[in-house]
Amino acid sequence: MIIAEGYAYEIVENVRDGFQEEAFIARFSDILTKYDYIVGDWGYGQLRLKGFFDDRNQKATFDTKISTFEDYLFEYCNFGCAYFIVKKIGKAPKQVEATASVEESTIEVEQN
Repeated sequence: MIIAEGYAYEIVENVRDGFQEEAFIARFSDILTKYDYIVGDWGYGQLRLKGFFDDRNQKATFDTKISTFEDYLFEYCNFGCAYFIVKKIGKAPKQVEATASVEESTIEVEQN
């Protein structure tokens, strides 16, 4: 389980070991919390994140449905790139959020 911006995510697909939790957390933006799925792909050493909705979600347009993910992959991603798909499973449990905050505080103190 991955925690980002108060939500829990699980890895659905991880091609060529594309998922790196530290890079995902660093690149994650709160605008992505509205999506049911997040696709991450690597190109030129940089991680790009794009949100997709479940096909049954009323907010989904054709291009933002997870079923069109392969079209996105072929049109916008480098051929053969490492990529991953994570699915939002809900709000993060309070205990996990508190643990993540303590770990972040510890890292900040160690860096100073």
